[in-house]
Amino acid sequence: MTIRGTPAARLAVLAGAAAVAVTVAGCGPGATETPDATGSAPSPAAPSPPAPAPAGPPAPAAPPPSAPPAPATSTRWVDLRPGQCLADPPPVDPAVVMVTVVDCAGPHAGEVFHRTGLAVNTALADVAGSACAAGFPDYAGRPLAGAGYAVSYLIDSDQNRTSAVAEPSTLICVLTDPGGATLTGSVAGR
Repeated sequence: MTIRGTPAARLAVLAGAAAVAVTVAGCGPGATETPDATGSAPSPAAPSPPAPAPAGPPAPAAPPPSAPPAPATSTRWVDLRPGQCLADPPPVDPAVVMVTVVDCAGPHAGEVFHRTGLAVNTALADVAGSACAAGFPDYAGRPLAGAGYAVSYLIDSDQNRTSAVAEPSTLICVLTDPGGATLTGSVAGR
């Protein structure tokens, strides 16, 4: 390193560099105390507090408070959609128009799993049963055979529908327990 200037300036720069080197060296690991100009060692600094012990993995967060179940609502059965659950078994009386829809997480009598159109002249029990069985795997991810559920269905067949009025009937497929027991939880995707 070449230092230009007067000898006094060079001496000042070298003295400053030496002071920095000594200071830095005293900060490193393994540094020892050296006596000061009076010949006595400086008083040691107060010991630093020990480093905190590793905390380990964080404690799992408390689960968020569960939302209250959705309130029961009354709806026309012809408006039912897959994923809705019924408080009572599907109606068999054609005069019954309204049904109570409840949260599938709680107890319920049936779960709508499929909705499709059927030509009016094919809205028969065997065709409806086949259409419901064919729709179950899309909803539950497995075949209906051996799943342990019974299937009920509702068919919206207005009396004015005939082969001359080609609007399809609506088939609504509902899962129930074969013994009439209450279901809890949805079968969607299970």
